[in-house]
Order: sequence, then C-alpha cells, then structure tokens
Amino acid sequence: MAKKKSSIFECQHCGEQSVKWLGKCPSCGGWDSFIELSSEQQEVVKKVAKASAEASKATPITQIEQDNITRFSTHNEEFDLVLGGGIVPGGLTLIGGSPGVGKSTLLLKIAGNLAKSGKKVLYVSGEESAGQIKMRATRLNANEEKLYLLSEISLEAIQDELLREDYEIAIIDSIQTIYSDKLTSAPGSVSQVREITFELMRKAKESDIAMFIIGHITKDGSIAGPRVLEHMVDTVLYFEGESSKEIRMLRGFKNRFGSTSEIGIFEMTQNGLESAKDINRRFFDSTKNQSGSCLTVAVEGSRALILEVQALVTESTYPNPKRSATGFDTNRLNMLLALLEKKLDLPLNSYDVFINISGGIKVKESSCDLAVVAAIISSFRNRPISKESVFIGEVSLTGEIKDVYSMETRLKEVSSQGISKAIIAQKPTIKTNLKCFEVDEVVKMLELF
Repeated sequence: MAKKKSSIFECQHCGEQSVKWLGKCPSCGGWDSFIELSSEQQEVVKKVAKASAEASKATPITQIEQDNITRFSTHNEEFDLVLGGGIVPGGLTLIGGSPGVGKSTLLLKIAGNLAKSGKKVLYVSGEESAGQIKMRATRLNANEEKLYLLSEISLEAIQDELLREDYEIAIIDSIQTIYSDKLTSAPGSVSQVREITFELMRKAKESDIAMFIIGHITKDGSIAGPRVLEHMVDTVLYFEGESSKEIRMLRGFKNRFGSTSEIGIFEMTQNGLESAKDINRRFFDSTKNQSGSCLTVAVEGSRALILEVQALVTESTYPNPKRSATGFDTNRLNMLLALLEKKLDLPLNSYDVFINISGGIKVKESSCDLAVVAAIISSFRNRPISKESVFIGEVSLTGEIKDVYSMETRLKEVSSQGISKAIIAQKPTIKTNLKCFEVDEVVKMLELF
C-alpha cells in the first residue's frame, strides 16, 4: 500500500505551520493566509530545520577556545556605534525600516566608504536598475572602483557572482525581491525568504563575507517574513524616522557581537545620510522662555539627549476631554494627569491635554515624568519656565519623585550645553557646576510656579 503523502500548510504572514488548513492563523491572526507547501518547499523546511538543529558532541567549557572577534570600521561613527565597534567578517545583518526612511541610501553610502578604504563590495539591487543606483551614488559621492553593482533577483545568479570575485562585503536590497529557482512560490513569500536567508547565511559563514540584508516591514512595524528570519541573522537593526523630517535613528534590537542599547543618529542632507553633528541643539530651543515648555534629559544607549517637552492644556468643549501624546506613552500621561488631580487639586478632568516631545524622539524611559508634570502645570497656569533649568525624575503613583539611572551622564551633558540649573529628586554625589534643587514630592512642584 502506497504511503499517504503528508501535507504541511504555512501562514504567508508569519510562517506558522499546521498539518491542516486553517482559516485564521493562531499566531498572527491573519485570515486566509495558509497555503499548502509543495514537496520542494517541504524539503527546504526540513533542510533549514536540520541545519539549525545539527547534533554535536558536548565539550567541557574549559576546553573551548574563545573566539577573537575582529572588526573593521565602516568609516561612519554612528553606524560603527550601533554595530558594536564595526563590521564583523562573516556576520549577517538585517536592516528593517519603513519605505522612504533611507535604508538603501544609508547602505550605499556605507558601501562607498568601505570601497574607498580598499574593501571589495558587492551591492545587489532587486528593486532598481544599475543606472538608478549610479545616479544615487553620484549624489552620495560613492563612486568607487571597488564598489560593484548587480541588478539581479535570482539567488543562483547572486551566488555565482559571489564565487566569481573575492568580495568582502555584500549588500542585498531587498530580501523580499530575491527568489530561488528551487521553489515555485513567489518572491517575498515565507518559503522564499527562509530559503534565501539560509543560503546567504551559509555563504557568509563559509567565505567570511559580511552581509547586509534590507528587509521590508509590515503595518505593525515588524520585519515582513517568518520570525525565523530574525533568529537566523546575527544582528537586527531598525531604521526609524519620518520621511518628512531630517533626523533618522538606527536602533539595534539584536546583536550577537555587541550591545543592543546603542542608537545611531543621522541627518538627511543633500549628500545623503550623514552622522548628525551637535545633535542636542536640534532637539530644544534655548532662546525663548514659553509656558508649557521645559527641558529634560533622556539616555539612549551611552549618550544623553536634552529634549524639549511641550504641553498644551486648554478647556475642553467635549464631555470627554482629549488626551494626546506624541513621543510619550499615552497611558503614562493619563496616570500623571490623575495624580495631578488628586495631589494638586488641578481640575484637569475638564481640560484637553496634549504632550509633544520635540524632534520626533520617542521617549521610552520614565526619567521624563517630572518634565511632563512641569510642562502641564506651566501651561495650565500660563507661566513660562526658564530654559536655564532641566527637570529629571520619575514620578510614582504615590506622588514621590524618584532618582533615575545614569544621573552623572545626564548632568555632564546638561553642563556642556550651558544650562545652569537642574531640578532632580536627590542631590548628586558627584561634583558639578550646576545648581541642583531637590524636589522629592509632586506637591512641591507648585513652589516653582
């Protein structure tokens, strides 16, 4: 009796697999996203799973030699900072970001820098022709003899080119446009992305080629394709920012060779993306005191950024007042407003409150709570706050103001920008030229206005 053929169905949104067809994916919630894999596609799935789970003999850790990771610079300070000090030969890096944010521009500029330093670089584009890339390279001043362009979407053709020359760096733009002849599914499908990433990873490790892969993102901001894609690569970076604004941020979410707490800040200029110079001055204005505006300091990785917190409090014309926050957590804003109503008896339940962090920065830490409270009170009472002062502290539900981490780094940055006063929870233990005022409870904030 012939053996019954087994079927595997796979979600084309997230890569979830099932032995039967499902109308709704239990992993990502997508509807009608399951398709049946062919025998060739099933072989690819087995090959990737086998490579990921190859059995090997256990060795005592005392007998294992430590790897000495070597790096070389991209000649871009911000990019090196996010990578952990530079590019690791044989490393596979995935860069995601929304359309138009500048992923291709950034990597083409980096490719030009590396080629200028003597590295042989291959730039593969599946979305643009070589002529279009040449136009951008001219604008970016990236025309170098050792920078090779290849307009191709076939994986087999890309592999042949990698064998033809001794490339040290390869850039794939983008992974969703490349396809393999071994599979019948369309480019960008889960099966294609998985197979291509696996082959590129194997080539990178075998030949010590540093590879950069550009990936598209979905509506919820995650990289399109199966989750296994992020597990296979060594480094995952996200390029953030709005195409209408000059500032862009490169943030690390996974890095096997370094820290994920660092961010790189870039500025879009006529010559492409450049490392931002004197970036702090772009996030706040110290020329004029205005009500509803105050300064704070946030820490991103190893750098401190002075940010301007803006608040607008106005009488509401609706039964339910509006609460809106840009760059700040809305749930935390609601908590702070409830605290101000209880502790300071401010009738904010009949006022619309809007909060904005200038410069397009998204604050993810609680050290800006005190500045948000100060900006709200300033706007409510229409009393300006001096731009010679910064507010640093976390506000608890009990109304206490708590100290935050990296205070020494924050105060050093404040002092370097010529600001003279700091309102904090506890007096610093380090020596500083700043006039530090201690405020340990929210109720004491009224004494400042």
